Amino acid sequence: MLATRFTREFGYDHPLVCGGMTAVGTPELIAAVANAGALGFLTALTTGSPENLAKEIARTRTMTDRPFGVNLTILPTIEPVPYDEYREAIIDSGIRVVETAGSDPTPHLPAFHAAGVKVVHKCVAVRHALSAERKGVDAISIDGFECAGHPGEDDIPGLVLIPAAADKVGLPLIASGGFADGRGLAAALALGADAINMGTRFMATVEAPIHPNVKQRLVDADERQTDLVYRKFHNTARVARNAVSQEILAVSARPESKFADIAHLASGARGRKSVYAEGDVDGGVWTAGMSQGLIRDIPTVAALVERIVGEAEEIIKHRLASSVVL
Repeated sequence: MLATRFTREFGYDHPLVCGGMTAVGTPELIAAVANAGALGFLTALTTGSPENLAKEIARTRTMTDRPFGVNLTILPTIEPVPYDEYREAIIDSGIRVVETAGSDPTPHLPAFHAAGVKVVHKCVAVRHALSAERKGVDAISIDGFECAGHPGEDDIPGLVLIPAAADKVGLPLIASGGFADGRGLAAALALGADAINMGTRFMATVEAPIHPNVKQRLVDADERQTDLVYRKFHNTARVARNAVSQEILAVSARPESKFADIAHLASGARGRKSVYAEGDVDGGVWTAGMSQGLIRDIPTVAALVERIVGEAEEIIKHRLASSVVL
């Protein structure tokens, strides 16, 4: 077993995290992650309302007696989102760890901390991590350029970003972006992180609530088959390369193009229905990280966690010791 500051302070068996994923972080997957001894985050906004979130938390507890968390992504939206009500649903349901992302979590910290809830804040830059630390979060999840979703605009890969953050951040540090196996876990610990976060790798598991076609696409794809979309609009997102992402890039390349010209292509609802539910991998945009190039199979979550931890332990205890001469 790998014991780190993360496992000691947060109370999990393994330094592995399954971060919030829209339409993927559901009870079926998160309960499996919890049962495997890792930390999984149920995705609050996927549930559609604070009332539904409370129900999904309760449903997750019918599948596991282990602790899990909730992701609360705070973003500007056309329709107001009742973030305060989501926060209260989390607290009232007895959740003890929350992953925040997007905008500043400061307005929610007093209530979370008063209720004994630890807050992990996702960042894409060292300066953002330091700001979140000053504001009082309990841990930092730092996303390298390789990650799925929104890597920011600085384009700093994990090999530099993780140790740069570890040098300056005093909180437990979770490394995110590009991780899919035990080699990555061992490397992240060597770089100064206390745990790793995986999203894309957990999508390619038996319990992930997405169509088998999507899981197989992750197995078949290599590390080059992602696209960075919305960069022109300063909202860069890494997604799986498909017909829709390529169309978005083509339209965005026109000097006069505006976001309104691609809004119908960027619809998350379209991706969730056509891709995740129906299995049309070209039916809409969907997120995938460069770590897809390291995915070779579709195991159960339990088997994946056991494999990753075992491989990392073997590397740290034996492979390095036998191959490196001091």
